[in-house]
Amino acid sequence: MVLYFTGTGNSRYIARKIAEKLGDELFSINDRLKRKDARPVHGESRLVFVLPTYGWRIPRVAEQWILQTEFTGADSAWFVMDCGSEIGNGAKYIQKLCRMKKFRYMGTAQIVMPENYVAMFPVPDAAKAQEILAKAEPDIEAAAGIIAAGQAFPAPRNNLMDRFLSSAVNPLFYAFCVKADAFRATENCVGCGKCAQLCPLNNITIRDGKPVWGKDCTHCMACICGCPAGAVEYGKKSVGKSRYFCE
Repeated sequence: MVLYFTGTGNSRYIARKIAEKLGDELFSINDRLKRKDARPVHGESRLVFVLPTYGWRIPRVAEQWILQTEFTGADSAWFVMDCGSEIGNGAKYIQKLCRMKKFRYMGTAQIVMPENYVAMFPVPDAAKAQEILAKAEPDIEAAAGIIAAGQAFPAPRNNLMDRFLSSAVNPLFYAFCVKADAFRATENCVGCGKCAQLCPLNNITIRDGKPVWGKDCTHCMACICGCPAGAVEYGKKSVGKSRYFCE
């Protein structure tokens, strides 16, 4: 079973590729979160988690879902973290998660994908995004091959900066950055509701034809990057930037 959580589609893209290679079932964590579905999950042979990198670790919302969910059947777990540049020391915290879940930890792989965090970083235009996707293909293929062989991923880089980013910066990122207060709809909004549909935490409601953001935000960027009208901004930080959404 290949399980994924995604905001703008990178993790879903990788998960689909790996699932096709392995012949495994594809499982959306987003769907479970939106429905508040707490049923147990059964994996026949293995568990492969494909997750984005938020503050140099896997998203807290995904980690909490894994902790709260009962898994039956398979207990060997591979983790694939996609990122715009690097995953820091995210593997350390995944190992801790696996110990808590009594999973057999099979390693963490890093795959660089197009940056989507428009609230802070530049986002590639369509041509550059396609170039980055093309460069990621061999890494996705290699990860799938290792999983198919039942082998563990090689240990990722783990230097002083990696440890600092994942330990000290991650909690600061959540404390000071992960808020929905700055999201707003511009006059280009047509009230289609796509942002509410995409939000994995049901944090957006449509009132009087416009989206309204609540307090339960994970900064996945699905609303701002998935808006078909380009009508969502994050304060002034996103103005003039490209949007990236991997269909």
